[in-house]
Amino acid sequence: MPELRTKLKEYRVKYNMKQDDLASLVGVRRETIIRLEKGLYNPSLKLAMDIAKVFNTTVEDLFTFFD
Repeated sequence: MPELRTKLKEYRVKYNMKQDDLASLVGVRRETIIRLEKGLYNPSLKLAMDIAKVFNTTVEDLFTFFD
């Protein structure tokens, strides 16, 4: 099964944003952001796009699957 890797924490730190802040902006709970950052949760396409929009980047830059 492919492994999800993310630059979410890197972007969040770069933008000086807390997990709670990001969660509020994209309409999820803080726990969802924690799980995303740890690669324990695969985001829906809508959530991935919403997060990418917050950071003015692409979904592909934020999330990558590796075999």
